Amino acid sequence: MAKNEPQVETVKMDDERIVDFPGKRQLQKSSTITADGKVEVRLDFRNGETRLFTIPDALLLQFAAHGAEQKLGDEIAGLKDPSTGQEASIEDKVLTIDALIDRLNAGEFNVRREGSGMAGASVLIRALCELRGKSVAEVKEFLEGKTHAEKLALREVPAVKAIVQRLEAEKASKRPAVDGEALLADF
Repeated sequence: MAKNEPQVETVKMDDERIVDFPGKRQLQKSSTITADGKVEVRLDFRNGETRLFTIPDALLLQFAAHGAEQKLGDEIAGLKDPSTGQEASIEDKVLTIDALIDRLNAGEFNVRREGSGMAGASVLIRALCELRGKSVAEVKEFLEGKTHAEKLALREVPAVKAIVQRLEAEKASKRPAVDGEALLADF
């Protein structure tokens, strides 16, 4: 079943611009750099009102720091391990942040992570380290640029698969026991 597209309300703003507000969104935000190099934030409200905020020079670095913290934190918000559907491990979160930092350092601000990000990669990295006796940095370099499908294929190599299964079993044994059958029976 196709996901319903949100209704869009088109609003004529006080300054005569036309702005679309999808779904229940009440506020649209945008930022521009003015001709004199100032950062200006436009806040368009669904009622047609607009507010403009120019970041004062004295606060520019604080706003930049806040934005960087938000960007980095957003990258791992809700990150799931694709093999379990559970919250990603701390190791996967670190790898995901490393990948974002690499993209940002390469000037790629708006590139979105793959659906799974780096989630699930830490177990593959640990398995390859164990199998080949390589460092984490060497394995990360080897995996860099590999597609999700290629990483899944590596996980299926029998020698790698055996290590991955052992590592995942160790991880699972540390989780609290939950009786899924009892939960389902309560449904």
